[in-house]
Amino acid sequence: MKISAKILPWDNPLVFDSGSWDLAVGDIIIVNVDSGIESGVVEKINIESKEEVPNIARKATIIDLETIEKNKKKSEDAVKICRNLVNERKLAMKIVNARFSFDGGRITFSFIAEKRVDFRDLVKNLSKKFQRSIRLQQIGSRDEARGKGGFGICGRELCCIKFSGNLKSVTTEDAKVQQMGQRGSERLSGLCGRLKCCLGFESEQYRKNLLKMPKLGEKFMIEGKEGRIVELDVLENKVIVEFKDKNKKKVHISELKS
Repeated sequence: MKISAKILPWDNPLVFDSGSWDLAVGDIIIVNVDSGIESGVVEKINIESKEEVPNIARKATIIDLETIEKNKKKSEDAVKICRNLVNERKLAMKIVNARFSFDGGRITFSFIAEKRVDFRDLVKNLSKKFQRSIRLQQIGSRDEARGKGGFGICGRELCCIKFSGNLKSVTTEDAKVQQMGQRGSERLSGLCGRLKCCLGFESEQYRKNLLKMPKLGEKFMIEGKEGRIVELDVLENKVIVEFKDKNKKKVHISELKS
């Protein structure tokens, strides 16, 4: 049985063969990857894939779980040390997280930066401080939210967590096509500070429907009276028409006559 497991909290899941191990979503596993021995969390099971993938080493034992917990505690201290070094060097970067590899030979620091940062001296100092291989990985603000977890204002788990894989790029055009551009960035932004992922779910359907919708301000005859389009209900293919007497009526676009 093939499963997918997340190794680094901000990375996409990797696919493995579970071999003879009986696994369920949420189980901790130990795997061999190119960079060494790592622990991971099972995200999906029974994945359909014809590609050959590596076998997992084992399902995590009690001793393995203790090692993982110790690494988490060490990671908290590592983040503080790295942030202090970044501040001393006045580097324009935000250290988000640190993760010790399961075998303890490597530390991966994730960071966010608006521009390219020369962190070569930082890596040298971290290597000297921890006596381990150091890797710095740049992530986006959405990846940070995905790693920390949480719930959106809708009350549901964050889309970046619920829907694994590469995150779809969301633009202001996605908001405008859904007639939400006027709501303000604070209402359109998620916990990460970027446009909400959910704005990208229906934008394509809106674009298709808009091709057959009239434009705002166009005039049509409705039941023998001339009216002007003042609002669009794109998903239902309906419009709100305002008449000269200021009365309004919602009608399907099939009822519009020039």
